[in-house]
Amino acid sequence: MAEAGRQSTESTAEETENPDIAEQVDRGTYQEILNLLNIMESESEKTDIALLGLNMRKALALGIITEKANREPSAVMNVLIYCLQMPEISTQRKVTIYNVLQEILQQEGELEEQCVQRLVIIASKEMRDVLEVEGYIMADVASDTLVALSRNHFNLVMFEMQHHLKPLTLNDEFVIITLAKLANGNVFEFMPYMGITLTTIFTMLRLANEAKMRQVICRAMETFCETVQYYLRHLEDSVYPVMTQEQFANKLFPIYCYFVTMWLKNDNAEVKLAVIRCLKPMLNLLLPNDHLREQIYDYIPLMLAEYQSSMEALFITQVLRQILEAAVITHTPVPQMQLHIIFTELHTQVCSPVATQHQYSSQNQTEIVHCFIALARSYPKELMNFFLRKMEMSKEAIRVGTLSLIEAIVGADDPEMSKRTIHLAINVVKSILPDPRSKVRIAVLKIIGQLALSGYQDQIKSWGLKYVSVQLTLSTYKLKNCRDSFYLRDLKEKMVHKVTMDTVKIMTSSVSGMANEFWVRFLCYILDTDYPEALTSICISLTNLAERQIHEKDTGAGTTIPRRHVDLPAPQKLLARLLVLMSSPYKCEGRGIAILKLLRILSQSIAPSMTDVWELEIPILIQYLEEHTEFTWNQKTWEEKLIQFLKSSLRKTQGLNWSMWLSQELSNQMDHFDSPSLEKGFLYRALGVSLATGLKANKVEVLLLELLYKTDYGNDFEREGVVLSCGLCARGQVMTVLKALGEFEKRIQESEQSWQVCIWQKDQPWWQESLKSVLMDMYGCVATYCHPQMLLTQLEHIITTKIIRHYSSSCQDISLKMAFMKGIIQVAGALKTMEHLEVLQFVQKATVTSIIMEILKAEPAERLDSPVRTRALDALILLSKLKPFYSEEENNELMDICIHSVISLVPPDEDNDAIKMLYTDAMRALEELMENLMERQLDPKVLQEMVQLLEKWILSEKAWEREKALNLYLGMMQTYVQNIDICIPLKLGQFGTLVGFIVPCTCDPHRRVRMASIDVLSVLLDLHAYQTCSLRYTSKEKVFLDCKEDLDSFEEEKIFGASARISRVVCMEFSCDEVVSLIQKLCENIGAVDLQHDKASVTWMGTLLQMRVKELEDKVAEIMAIILAHLRSVDHPEVWRTLMEDILLLANHHPDIVLTLLLRQPLPMESHLTEVWLAVTEDPHLTRTMLHGLMGRLQLQFRAHVNATSKADTWRLATVDPMMILCTINVLLDKVDQDDGLPDILPELVYTLLLQLGSSQWPKAASPVLKTWDLVYSDALIQNIKLQRVTINCLKLLIKRGQSGDLMHGLEEQGAWGLLENHTSFLGGIALFTRLFLRNMREHQHHLSQLVLQGMNSDVLSCCIMSTAMCVELMRSPVLHQDKLLKPAMLLLERAVDHEEEVLRVLSLRALGNMAHGAPKKVKKYQKLLLGKFLYCLQEPTNIHVVAEAMASLIKVLPDLREWDLGSMFDNICRQCRAFFDNEDQVLRQKAFILFGKLAAMVRITKKRLFKREVKRAWVPLMLHCLDPCACTAKACMETMSQCLRFCGVKGLESPQGQSTESMEEIALFQTAICALLGGREAHWLHCGAHGELGFGLLSGIILNQMSLRYLKKLDLPALQNLFQELQVDEELGVKKAAHDVLNILDNCNRSRMDS
Repeated sequence: MAEAGRQSTESTAEETENPDIAEQVDRGTYQEILNLLNIMESESEKTDIALLGLNMRKALALGIITEKANREPSAVMNVLIYCLQMPEISTQRKVTIYNVLQEILQQEGELEEQCVQRLVIIASKEMRDVLEVEGYIMADVASDTLVALSRNHFNLVMFEMQHHLKPLTLNDEFVIITLAKLANGNVFEFMPYMGITLTTIFTMLRLANEAKMRQVICRAMETFCETVQYYLRHLEDSVYPVMTQEQFANKLFPIYCYFVTMWLKNDNAEVKLAVIRCLKPMLNLLLPNDHLREQIYDYIPLMLAEYQSSMEALFITQVLRQILEAAVITHTPVPQMQLHIIFTELHTQVCSPVATQHQYSSQNQTEIVHCFIALARSYPKELMNFFLRKMEMSKEAIRVGTLSLIEAIVGADDPEMSKRTIHLAINVVKSILPDPRSKVRIAVLKIIGQLALSGYQDQIKSWGLKYVSVQLTLSTYKLKNCRDSFYLRDLKEKMVHKVTMDTVKIMTSSVSGMANEFWVRFLCYILDTDYPEALTSICISLTNLAERQIHEKDTGAGTTIPRRHVDLPAPQKLLARLLVLMSSPYKCEGRGIAILKLLRILSQSIAPSMTDVWELEIPILIQYLEEHTEFTWNQKTWEEKLIQFLKSSLRKTQGLNWSMWLSQELSNQMDHFDSPSLEKGFLYRALGVSLATGLKANKVEVLLLELLYKTDYGNDFEREGVVLSCGLCARGQVMTVLKALGEFEKRIQESEQSWQVCIWQKDQPWWQESLKSVLMDMYGCVATYCHPQMLLTQLEHIITTKIIRHYSSSCQDISLKMAFMKGIIQVAGALKTMEHLEVLQFVQKATVTSIIMEILKAEPAERLDSPVRTRALDALILLSKLKPFYSEEENNELMDICIHSVISLVPPDEDNDAIKMLYTDAMRALEELMENLMERQLDPKVLQEMVQLLEKWILSEKAWEREKALNLYLGMMQTYVQNIDICIPLKLGQFGTLVGFIVPCTCDPHRRVRMASIDVLSVLLDLHAYQTCSLRYTSKEKVFLDCKEDLDSFEEEKIFGASARISRVVCMEFSCDEVVSLIQKLCENIGAVDLQHDKASVTWMGTLLQMRVKELEDKVAEIMAIILAHLRSVDHPEVWRTLMEDILLLANHHPDIVLTLLLRQPLPMESHLTEVWLAVTEDPHLTRTMLHGLMGRLQLQFRAHVNATSKADTWRLATVDPMMILCTINVLLDKVDQDDGLPDILPELVYTLLLQLGSSQWPKAASPVLKTWDLVYSDALIQNIKLQRVTINCLKLLIKRGQSGDLMHGLEEQGAWGLLENHTSFLGGIALFTRLFLRNMREHQHHLSQLVLQGMNSDVLSCCIMSTAMCVELMRSPVLHQDKLLKPAMLLLERAVDHEEEVLRVLSLRALGNMAHGAPKKVKKYQKLLLGKFLYCLQEPTNIHVVAEAMASLIKVLPDLREWDLGSMFDNICRQCRAFFDNEDQVLRQKAFILFGKLAAMVRITKKRLFKREVKRAWVPLMLHCLDPCACTAKACMETMSQCLRFCGVKGLESPQGQSTESMEEIALFQTAICALLGGREAHWLHCGAHGELGFGLLSGIILNQMSLRYLKKLDLPALQNLFQELQVDEELGVKKAAHDVLNILDNCNRSRMDS
């Protein structure tokens, strides 16, 4: 847009200078065209894509302008012309405008004449302006614009050009260029101006001194001449006045003369070249003119002189050839005076070395040859005389060059060439026949051949045939006796020989009457020469001669040779020689076809009986050779065809000794060929085949022994050849061969000198071992080629036995091992061909196998030095197919040894091709062996065993071992899948195991291992699909292909991503059992190789569990056991973390099973298990889940036995060690987030831990027990760890998590932890803990109350006891009443009171009693229940603690009741209370006295009489126990006595209530006072109590002392006396003393009563 603005401002100035055109320009069109021009001028970017887009934009802009010009041509033209006239317009803009104008002018449309004139003037002016670098470009486009404009306005343009083309003036060069373009584009329109244009240009020639101007004029003249020629060829199309060729020639000739005489001498090479180029079209117009032609001849020397310049000679020769051929055509020869210079210059060009600057030398030679052919037609005698003179110079180059010219003249296909010319040429050739130089001889031979081809056979019959024969003999002799030091000379001689043979072929095929000259010479050459290079030509020549003889006989020619029969040497010798030569059919330019054709034509002469066979088979052989080349043929195939040809031929000679003669000749041929060579190798085969058809066994044996003796066994080639011959001979002469071998061995053993009958003449210490190696090869080869029927009788007893014997008695080096195994392979191969015989058994198979296994074991483990391994494996491959088959144990042992022997090999270096080939062959053999053994038993068990053999190699730390093992795995699986016909299902979990072997390798650091692993996975999936009758989906296959590309990458991220994608596809194919087996194998693989393998294993495990975790409930236990078993051995943090994530995943979905498994691990807790629990703490939700589960496991022992209904229930209800549970809780609580107070599980966990503490005090309940995982303890653990201590530690951590400092402080201050640890104070500790918990954790009171009530309802005793113990404190507080839980608590306590367990009953009673503290207002509501249970417990005197607690509870409850609330129970309670006054248990006595006192305190009016009776009955115990040994009991008794005195009618006796009565003196005084009172006034109270011992005695003494005589008379003194006499024998001294004192008193009383 800025450029458009700038152009707009410039256009304003232009309008003022050119008002006419400015008025004609449309402003809209102008702006549009201007914008499009700006687009076309935009600079291209650097990138190809941007450049392509820019070109498209330019093309689009040009198309828009052109389209607009079609609609409004004048408007667009005016705008473009206006733009051209703008000041300061750039050259690029002008070029663009001119290009646009040219496109517009190409379209059909009429333009205003004024517009056209203006454009012509502007373009002409631009074209003629001062030329600079950019100016040339602008002038060129301006010129092209004028030419485009001339299409419809030729006259206007031509007028402008002619206006500026002025004679005698050096015009502007672009004017001339434009005129040439106009002439080329407007031929007929330009012709009227051609004459004046040429005339004007001629006047300019003298003024054109610059090289560039001269080149412009020359190119213009070249264009003008070509235009005139076109015009003359199409005169009938011209509408203008006709100009003749003569007229044009007259105009051109002065210019031609000036060019040749003046400008051709210019030193500028470009000017010379331009002149020469324009002469050719000018001569096309000048030479037809007879008058001008002769003048042109005069200028020939000037052109010949240019050969000496630096100009390319080709262009001069082309002009000269044009002139000479025109002279021949017009029969106006070149003046004879010019011949010598022409001959000389042209001959020099042929014979002289080519200048290095001439790049068209070969084309120039061709042009010179045509010049000489033209001269030979015009001046044959002069030319041949010139050649003859040159021959006399005796220079090799001159002679060779001259002879090559003569050859060209002779070979010219020109009917006008006279026979005299040929005769003269032959004379020239004959003049140099004695020349011995190679190049001259070759040139002469070529001329002779050319003469024969050109039909001049008669001219060469004498001298030519003789010369060829001499050269054939001479070249063959020289080549046969060549020396290495004269390599170049030999090369030249080979060339002479080749050309000679080519000439012979030509002559024998075209010249008649030559049989006698060549026949014998050629046959001898074939049989005797050691230089076979000419055999092809000789065979072709012989074939031609034979065909010509036959043809002459058929046509009645004067020859005496019978039809199809020629004279030959011994036919067996000739056939043997030709057969051997045919073994290399493409040597010597394809001698095979030539020999076959010769054999076919000579069939009648060699062996008439073979003629029919040869007529059929020889064409087939020829066809094979014709269809192939030396690069595509197959040597083995060809030899097989030749051997088959030989066999077919020999079958036609049955009954004759022909084959024996042929065998002898073949044997004689051995010395004619080197070792190694293809010919000699074929000789051995042909000799074996020929001997096999021999009729006389003795002669065959002689030939075999001769062959055995003369063989150099140190030469591998000859050794292999003789072995092959023996084998082939055994096909028809097996007994003879074995006899010959036996004789050979016998003679060797007889004399050491006989061993040296072989080639050896030196002292070689290992020659005997080498012969043993050869003999093993021979016996093996005999087994290979022997007929099956003959083999059965000889194999076991002779062949195999001798092979084993020779090896066992040898030094067993590498060569002998190879020979042994080769022989065994051949024997086994022969037996394999007879496997159709059911009875066939290889008896010595076990012996042979054991030898081979020992050989394999002896090989170096990591180094491959020889092919011994490969051959051993090949032997085992064949042996595995023979009967008797290997057993399963033998198979496994064999495979283990073979795999170890090959896989452990270190891969060879890349540059060691030989070792690489051995390495490849060994792997191939091992794979084939495994496939064969697999095919024998297509069974999942065998498959698994073979895979297990590969396991240690798949997990090897060496990459090459992993790669080879995987390739073997792949081949084995492919064989299994491809060959299994009947679907034998894999064992349960076997598929997972097979996949588990491969998974780590999908992320192997080495690419080939990864690629092999995915191939194995693909085959395994195919097998699984076949087993399960499922389909492989295309989407899965595409995923595999994509993943395979990523696995081929070197980026670790891509590799692991691809492995993960594969795992997602594969894991859906597994059943649950296969998942377990896969995980088992993956875990076993961890740590086996490297980190990448481990990461692959855990990645697959993670993917598998994520996708299938919900389906694996029944397998979670096995999976967890597998992971935990291997977790302890994991070292790398990343792998460990992934396994931990798998455990957490399982725990989230199957927490009960996972928890049980973790808890059933042995103590002490190992570090890896601790890490698992620490990982659990990282997930708050899972932590709570686990804590709930742990609580559930602890609570199981506090619940009644439940039968499991599912496997999950079995795990959930399984017995676990409480210690393990507590240790786990300890770990979790210790590592859980510090800010997490666990409010949701705190009460339940506290309650559960308290239950656990209580469980150690009372028997546990049974739980379902799993059959696996026994609990394991160590002695140190039992000694050092206490369950209570761990539980208390958990409680401490839990209280700490609850963030209640007051509770923790209170527990520690009041010694709660110590109470809980002590068995005797445990319940007190529980009470204290519960009390403090309720006081400091009020937010959890309700939850804890619910848990306690649930526990009280449990059938497990310990749970009930603990819950009831806690309920004691709950009943003491108002929690239950406030939470409306009092009623269920009362019901539970009521039931617990009746339980048989004493502790539970005690606690229940205590809890009921505590109701008076927690809910005193509810005591009256539940009085019936309370009193009933209390009274019921009082009626069980045998259970001291229950009775004591019942009384204690009554003591608590009675203050909240009234006497009438007790009703009839009052009397029962009193009675039961009195019953325990004299109980031996001091607690009971104390509780009884306290209770009796409470009853006395609550009695008012209603129960006063009743209670008075009770007091009367109880006064004695009360009095007695005032001196109770237990101070607390005595105190309680004193207090109760004080409460009861008011019911005895005693007044005035001060009550000790409220006073300290702990002093024994005070108690005694009190008792004395009471007794005195009772003795004096209330003597009947004495009979109301139960008898004591010590107390009873003391009280009785006091009472008797205080009693009056009146009351004494009422007493039964004898009875009392008897009673106290019994007490005198009591064990206690105090009782004895008291009884003695009372007896004294009784005696006094008796005396007093008697006195009275």
